[in-house]
Amino acid sequence: MTMSVIFRNGLVLTMDDAHTVLPGADVLVVGDRIAEVGVGLTAPDDAEEIDATGGILMPGMIDTHRHMWQTAMRGYGADWTLSQYFVWYYLESGKLFRPEDVYAGNLLSAIEAIDAGVTTTVDWSHGLQTPQHADAAVDALEAVPGRFVLAYGNIQQGPWEWTTSDGFRDFHRRRIANGKLAGFQLAFDVTGDPAFPEKAAFEVARELGVPVTTHAGVWGATNDDGIRLMYENGFMTPGTVYVHAATLSSDSYHRIAATGGSVSVSTESEQSAGQGYPPTWQLRKHGIPVSLSMDTSVWWSGDLFSAMRTTLSADRSREHLEAHGKQETVTNHHLRAEHVVDWATRGGAKALGMDSEVGALTPGRLADVVLLRNDDSPVMFPILNAYGHVAFQAQRGDVHTVLVGGRVVKRDGKLVDADLATARAKVAATVDHLRETLGEEAWKRGMNPEVPPAELFDNPYQYTDYDAGSAQWKH
Repeated sequence: MTMSVIFRNGLVLTMDDAHTVLPGADVLVVGDRIAEVGVGLTAPDDAEEIDATGGILMPGMIDTHRHMWQTAMRGYGADWTLSQYFVWYYLESGKLFRPEDVYAGNLLSAIEAIDAGVTTTVDWSHGLQTPQHADAAVDALEAVPGRFVLAYGNIQQGPWEWTTSDGFRDFHRRRIANGKLAGFQLAFDVTGDPAFPEKAAFEVARELGVPVTTHAGVWGATNDDGIRLMYENGFMTPGTVYVHAATLSSDSYHRIAATGGSVSVSTESEQSAGQGYPPTWQLRKHGIPVSLSMDTSVWWSGDLFSAMRTTLSADRSREHLEAHGKQETVTNHHLRAEHVVDWATRGGAKALGMDSEVGALTPGRLADVVLLRNDDSPVMFPILNAYGHVAFQAQRGDVHTVLVGGRVVKRDGKLVDADLATARAKVAATVDHLRETLGEEAWKRGMNPEVPPAELFDNPYQYTDYDAGSAQWKH
């Protein structure tokens, strides 16, 4: 049920077109919409009043690429490379996931998202081996009061197979056409095969009138040939979301820009797994819109605070490195905190075609509102640079209140009506199933990949046998 809610006396990041910042302002929510934003607003007598003094009010954040089904394996692959991820999920153990395992991962991930102030999440669901797996994914998303977009994928089949199957058609008719989800996409990759077998999947997307999201520019997996095939066959559209896009040529970036597409940057993923260097430095040069995403909790965090700060750091690190290589010094950063906060809110809304509804705190938009306030934290004062505070200082523990469509889903730092006990039990059952099916030796081996031999250089300054406690690791 929705009612009237008014936030009082907060520092409001509206994220409107002018990026208006309002100190000491109120945000009034009536029903599922934002009614007014301003100072000293009058609220209905029955409105719930929330004190935002000392806090930051901002739009709900938007994650445009998260493999939610993998959250049941949280942290398992912390030391993986991308190749090890592919082997584990695509070739070996990923096929062991049952529909109930997809449900467990999605349920935990959905709860985790709203807890961190991520009110809209794209479930890049490429573990849907059967329509039953897809039903389980949607059941979990519909059980949590967030806003979710299902990106349907199946890594166990070619996209030309599963998109044209009777089972997929039946699922779309039953669960999507008149469903409760915030949106629907087709999720598949284009390998660059000259035969372009993915063409059939693009034709299904066109027939259904839904966008495609694709892992593009991933080192060793997808490349410029895939972009060229999409372009030459007329399948690059404004609704297409290119995930990572880290190893593309300037020509491919020009094609994305010219056709109005956007890129979902997963900086924690790109800088750790090896898809390529986080590409914001290229996207800025080519004028390509950006949104942010977390990829998967099998490796990394599930909040966009991490995405914002790692994205700023990676972009700036690249800028400094290039300048130093030319014996120059960077005196002004091109990428600012304000930009990444925009990417985490408006950028996501634009990428999903939802910009008129979410992503900003302006009258008429859906009331997806996040209050960052933590009176028990020394990190939440002073707030001098609001965008910088969100990007570099705040964290999920500072998410005080979350509204989704006017409904309070987190209040005073605690989730409202979240069934964590059920999520914990279902995830535990998934972990038990995988450990038992794989066997304990294979389970441990998958989590602990072999460390390659270290290559140590001779140190010319170490001219005696004296060892003062070398920092070099011994294997």
